[in-house]
Amino acid sequence: MTTPKIDIKDIDLRVILTDAITDDDLDGVHRLFEDSYNEASYSYLEKSFTKLRYISLAVFKDDIVGFGVADAVEAKLPRLSEPQIVILGGISCVAADYRRLGLFGRLETMAYGASEVMRPAERYLLCGRMAHPVSFRSFRRFEATIPKNGVRLSDWHKEIGLKVAEIYGVNIDPETLVVIGDGSPCGYPKVKSEVSEEEWLPFKTVNRERGDSLLGISWAPNAPADW
Repeated sequence: MTTPKIDIKDIDLRVILTDAITDDDLDGVHRLFEDSYNEASYSYLEKSFTKLRYISLAVFKDDIVGFGVADAVEAKLPRLSEPQIVILGGISCVAADYRRLGLFGRLETMAYGASEVMRPAERYLLCGRMAHPVSFRSFRRFEATIPKNGVRLSDWHKEIGLKVAEIYGVNIDPETLVVIGDGSPCGYPKVKSEVSEEEWLPFKTVNRERGDSLLGISWAPNAPADW
């Protein structure tokens, strides 16, 4: 049976506060999380709600077919004189039949865009925690991304990493930007994409059984001097 073609215009998109999500919406988010991850951990998902204030939902015919958790804050960062806008990406899932519509990017943008701090700025610090190389691809396309294969982290990189970890409320190894898990995995993405050996390299010290992930950091549209 062929799945009918779906247009993103037919999908209801909305943003709500993570601490105001209804039981019905949370049940729908849980179902999609389970469909997207093996051994999906509800506690990991809901712990992120305590740090990231917004969740965007994609709803089609009363079913949640996508969600994205994110936030944005203004923070003083090491070695920079002015406060910077820091975009904090969280977990996102889109149901298999609704991918390739641009929902991943739309949902994340809507979630962090709901923050009152978003405004036109010289640059933004983009941050996210990735459990799989496919998720890290969105960061790899930026020149200023860390960590990067073959590029040693500078002291400034490590200082920024530690500050971002503080904002997220997590612990990291500043030498690798690996986010140290709490002892249990958040789940294992059901990913079918081909992943190269090079893409796995930044993840070589990520202990998935412990619940580790990789902290990706980049600047857009460009990095400050000497980054």
